[in-house]
Amino acid sequence: MMREATVGANHNALAVRRVGIDTYRENVAYLHRDCAIYRAEGFQALSKIEVVSLDQHLIATVNVVDDDAIVAPGELGLSEQAFAQLGASAGVMVKVAHAGRALSMNAVRRKIAGARLTAQDYKNIVGDIAGNRYTKTEIAAFVVATAQNELDREEVFYLTEAMVGSGDRISWREPLVADKHCIGGIPGNRTSMLVVPIVAAHGMLMPKTSSRAITSPAGTADTMEVFCDVDISIDRLQEIVQAQRGCLAWGGKAQLSPADDILISVERPLGIDSRGQMVASILSKKLAAGATHLLVDIPIGPSAKVRHMADAQSLRKIFEYVGDRVGLQIEIIITDGRQPIGRGIGPVLEARDVMMVLQNDPLAPIDLRQKALRLAGRILEFDPDIRGGQGYAIARDILDSGRALNKMNLIIDAQGRHKNPPMLGERAFDVPSPATGIVIAIDNLQLARIAHYAGAPMEKGAGVDLFKKLGDAVNEGESLFRVYSRYPAEQNFAHELCNDQSGFTIGSAELIPKAFVDS
Repeated sequence: MMREATVGANHNALAVRRVGIDTYRENVAYLHRDCAIYRAEGFQALSKIEVVSLDQHLIATVNVVDDDAIVAPGELGLSEQAFAQLGASAGVMVKVAHAGRALSMNAVRRKIAGARLTAQDYKNIVGDIAGNRYTKTEIAAFVVATAQNELDREEVFYLTEAMVGSGDRISWREPLVADKHCIGGIPGNRTSMLVVPIVAAHGMLMPKTSSRAITSPAGTADTMEVFCDVDISIDRLQEIVQAQRGCLAWGGKAQLSPADDILISVERPLGIDSRGQMVASILSKKLAAGATHLLVDIPIGPSAKVRHMADAQSLRKIFEYVGDRVGLQIEIIITDGRQPIGRGIGPVLEARDVMMVLQNDPLAPIDLRQKALRLAGRILEFDPDIRGGQGYAIARDILDSGRALNKMNLIIDAQGRHKNPPMLGERAFDVPSPATGIVIAIDNLQLARIAHYAGAPMEKGAGVDLFKKLGDAVNEGESLFRVYSRYPAEQNFAHELCNDQSGFTIGSAELIPKAFVDS
């Protein structure tokens, strides 16, 4: 009824044209400046329009073009995402009209002014974001407002519920469905790719859906994509998990909390990852994926997202409060975040580290192995048949026996193994130590930034390969790490950043910062 009122019967139709432009999580429509409907309706660039084709419709942002080669006056061009969402063939006639204004922007303006929003406010905002009724500018306003005016724990609960309700939700019909998440900020921390095959080999259900990297040079989905497909529909994901007891997939195609993926597409370029948004993002994805038990890893360190124990405990309370409200059993583990985990930073390098651990290679990074075993052990202890303290030994036996490697290969094959996986970037340079001494500090943010400037995660083979870690002795001129990139411009950007600050501090052993971790 509402659609008929919005798109009147007297509007002329336009022929759909697929415009091969990836607008990443935003529906964009292209109208020629000489289009009669464009002129009659008074559309402007960045206007929101509603596009209707039979029983399908979408909201899109208008871009105006003057080139007939892109779109002719009698056509409506659609970006790749918009074309796929509409589900119509090229040449099909559609109607367009002004889209109704997103009324929830009134609540966003109140949040900008510092107000506390209600559950209905968040439901309306998330519904409009998921429905593509917000422009990227309006989404950015919401992201910044919730970062500047921190959400209280009730608001985090409201936002979590709204985000879960914005998409599909999987029910596994099992009493124990495990998952884990690290809040991020530690380069190379690819423990999920070890924990999932260990836990799945034990027989516990662990469907791991992950977002792509926001501000880091690689996420779990980015790294798993080195080996196989991660862009998996819900139906296929369920088949894989039922067969293998686990998966490592990107949650975007599965439409699990889709508003979160749209928010991430704005948070990434802004470099914003606020506490309230982060908790709601994590928990909404886990709930939508059907988790009943969740382990959350909070690393603490001088250059981690969380730098003090008091902040970690505050974050723990928010996770536990919201988890209790939504019926999710949560355990928090506080880990050492003083430096990157493993040696590689960037998808291909991190994938290498994971495989070395799974293959029990004697040269595998010991810190990655030990942390993954610790986390896997805690998850195994969700099983009521496993007594507290026994999980680590069981996890170690599964890894040492090769069962975890076998399970990982089965998961990779099930998701669609890549015949020609990406390789390391062919351009490389080493960064030398400026002095002789002991490595007393490694700046996580700077190392992540260097890998990002080198091209990661978009360029899978780009990144940083560490030769030295905290406490290692180093001589002046000795290589601290190697940077890989594919393109000259990215190599130059990374080289300039390394010259400005390598991220390593050399000094005497007594200056190494203390690690604050749970027992």
